[in-house]
Amino acid sequence: MFYETEKNDHGLARPPFKSIAVPRPIAWISTLDENGNANIAPYSQFTNLTFDPPYILFSANRDYDGARKDTTNNIETTGEFVHNMVTYDLIDKMNITAAPFEPGVDEFERAGLTKEPSVMVKPPRVKESPIHLECKYVQTISIPGTSAVGTADVIIGKVVGIHINDEFILPNGKIDIEKIKPLARMGYSDYTVIEKIFEYVPSDAAGDDGDKALGLEGATGAFGKR
Repeated sequence: MFYETEKNDHGLARPPFKSIAVPRPIAWISTLDENGNANIAPYSQFTNLTFDPPYILFSANRDYDGARKDTTNNIETTGEFVHNMVTYDLIDKMNITAAPFEPGVDEFERAGLTKEPSVMVKPPRVKESPIHLECKYVQTISIPGTSAVGTADVIIGKVVGIHINDEFILPNGKIDIEKIKPLARMGYSDYTVIEKIFEYVPSDAAGDDGDKALGLEGATGAFGKR
């Protein structure tokens, strides 16, 4: 099949686009407002940008009336946020924090989450989460949509601190993703869980000398001699 996105004439019972770029990790973003009230909400349009230094981004679509998300306002006001990894065991609590609560409502309390102090930023972390990225705000890129809810604010943050629960670090220095079982978003109301990992090294068909593999693993300075 083929359809033009502006016409949206795919003829399917449900729009397929969000089921194509999958699976998507979930940015579970905790912030503070200007009065110190905690907020946490999930965003499934999320990825890392680079590793030297590490940057991440997530996209927060606006509400149906065009209002920006509390998360966006809080980050731009305070300049800080934390990404908390969502695992399968946390799906119900994550789902509660996705509800459109009024500004100032503490979603940590509503979802029964435990606040854990951060080290380099003020927003709290989710104690129950195995991995946290403490971030400093860099910039917002606002992308216009054909509707209010289609308009998105893309938030870019610099990762200044990383917490990893020692329980999930393997003897070889890797993170035990299979044990963590990170949750990922598919399309519709579908989710998936990472439960199978395999290693597949980059091709050396072009005479690569190993720098590519180091770079893909995020080794700082891997391409320094080129």
